[in-house]
Amino acid sequence: MDEFFLNSAFDLAHAALSNGEVPVGCVFVYQNQVIATGRNEVNETKNATRHAEMICIDQVVSYCQQKNLDIGEVFKNVDVWVTVEPCIMCASALQQLKIRSVYYGCSNDRFGGCGSVLDVASVSDSFPNVVKGLRELEAINLLKDFYKGENPNAPNPKRKDKTVS
Repeated sequence: MDEFFLNSAFDLAHAALSNGEVPVGCVFVYQNQVIATGRNEVNETKNATRHAEMICIDQVVSYCQQKNLDIGEVFKNVDVWVTVEPCIMCASALQQLKIRSVYYGCSNDRFGGCGSVLDVASVSDSFPNVVKGLRELEAINLLKDFYKGENPNAPNPKRKDKTVS
């Protein structure tokens, strides 16, 4: 089952890349069943908070409402499978929701919240079990593929005037 969950996350990362997004895919698993899937949608929605994990969180809330389940109890029993280490924002959200475990591919050396940049666990009283390095090279290569291209939604860089006086 673990391989199925990881494959699902990577399928979503590929879909994100195909849609011009940073290739991050994520699945939330509850009682050995995928209850939420997400991929980055930041560029599509022009909303910087639409990370794969945040999309999954919204879906879990809807799932709990539809099934009349206690949201807090469900999140405590959720395992997160994601292709890239959650950023500080997402790692903090996962910590606050008391997610059980986070399994991820490669580290996020710019924004990682599970130890690469900031260890959210060091500023909290609890943090999920974290397993890293799953299909790490594949996750890195997806990111490299994205950064080879141009992000059409990136702001134009400010250029300094190089006039010599």
